Amino acid sequence: MLKKRDLEECQALYPLMTHPDVFPFVRQKASSYEEYLFLTKQTIEAEERGELISRTILDEWQNPIGTINLYDINENIGFLGTWLGKPYHGMGYNQIAKDLFFAEAFFELNIESILMRIRSNNIRSLKAAEKLPYVVSANETRSNLLQILNTSGIPYQLFEIPKDLFTLYTLRQNTEETTNDCREA
Repeated sequence: MLKKRDLEECQALYPLMTHPDVFPFVRQKASSYEEYLFLTKQTIEAEERGELISRTILDEWQNPIGTINLYDINENIGFLGTWLGKPYHGMGYNQIAKDLFFAEAFFELNIESILMRIRSNNIRSLKAAEKLPYVVSANETRSNLLQILNTSGIPYQLFEIPKDLFTLYTLRQNTEETTNDCREA
């Protein structure tokens, strides 16, 4: 479902990223395939330097369908950036990709908290964030940061995924799976 980024996936991802329903919400915009290759190469190099975490989201046939990233990592906290190609919206890939990415970030890469800044007019992303059981609004708890983000003239909502809430969610999921397995046996 997730893999480290590589240049071979760019041919499949570029057309998905440039769809009008996706492109406005992509952080690293590219106006040509060559620029997308260059940005992907920069992303891979930045991850090697420990500046970000970037993964390609795959469908069940291992086709690239989007990306999920943790940018601006500082003191084990970073900002989430994710996008899926339009044909894959509403199919459950977003939730699965986030669960896998967060597990890797928190349990393998020592991230302590993940922040999500979402444009107030991005209804699809706001609804997706509100569905995640381990997400809390950070508009008040990180109001200074939200104020800085909103100085750009684009109004944002700020959400946070603390490691402890994600850990609790993971433990509950594992308990439910074990309980269901026992009932089936």
